[in-house]
Amino acid sequence: MKHVAMFSSFLSLALLLSLQVHGDDAAQAAKETPLMIKRLPDVPGKEALLEKVVLAPGQVASPHRHNADVFVYVLEGTIVTQLKGGLPRTLHAGEVFYESPTDIHNGSRNASSVDPATLLVFFVKKIGAPTTFPVPAVDGAH
Repeated sequence: MKHVAMFSSFLSLALLLSLQVHGDDAAQAAKETPLMIKRLPDVPGKEALLEKVVLAPGQVASPHRHNADVFVYVLEGTIVTQLKGGLPRTLHAGEVFYESPTDIHNGSRNASSVDPATLLVFFVKKIGAPTTFPVPAVDGAH
């Protein structure tokens, strides 16, 4: 249990560093809430992490990549997301997207300047590995 608490603290720090608001306001991290972490007995060396991420109105997530397969379901709101080499996609509540461990995520932003956007994020990753790493800004990033 102590390992899970330590990992959750490390994950929180990683997301605070990678999901920041750009603009005149002070940096603000996306609110992420780990919901479950579970070793996958049928997939040696891997674990699943399920978390809820809330982007504040107008919030922008910095360019990053994940050391994981990432499945994202938009619970509430609308986001604009873009992977390196792809076109921006606008996703509304009820829609999903996927990121592979090799994808560079140019960024996501909450399309609303009034309402938050809430995501359900499911990671499949190496046991104990951090999930998110910042990368330099890429042309076309949000």
